[in-house]
Amino acid sequence: MTADEPRPGNRFDDVADAAARAFRLLPAAPQDVPYQASAEPRPAAHRVSTDPDTVERDLIKLVLTLVELLRQLMERQALQRVDAGDLTEEQEERLGATLMILHNRMVELCAQYDLSMQDLNLDLGPLGTLLPPAE
Repeated sequence: MTADEPRPGNRFDDVADAAARAFRLLPAAPQDVPYQASAEPRPAAHRVSTDPDTVERDLIKLVLTLVELLRQLMERQALQRVDAGDLTEEQEERLGATLMILHNRMVELCAQYDLSMQDLNLDLGPLGTLLPPAE
């Protein structure tokens, strides 16, 4: 390899660049969020309850929220890989079936703990909700 040839991309550098781009999209502090006067006051952010009687359900809700966030991120990455043609037809089928099974299991777990998928969408205040709106 000569000095003029570009080095193959370092995976960590790619991840760092992607994270930097993502963080540039988010406001750094509350004062960076433009004030929007509206006729309707924004509802208070939903907080996790610390009631000892509901601690198991609240913990399950938090865990399921994180799993749902990761599931949606994996789904988006899978769609990008399919669009880019990085996967064989068999890999696409297997990935699609796996994501469908995971989504169905999430719905089952939510039903078991009397939660809806919308309950998993935490309000992050000025940043909006954790998960994108349901399509």
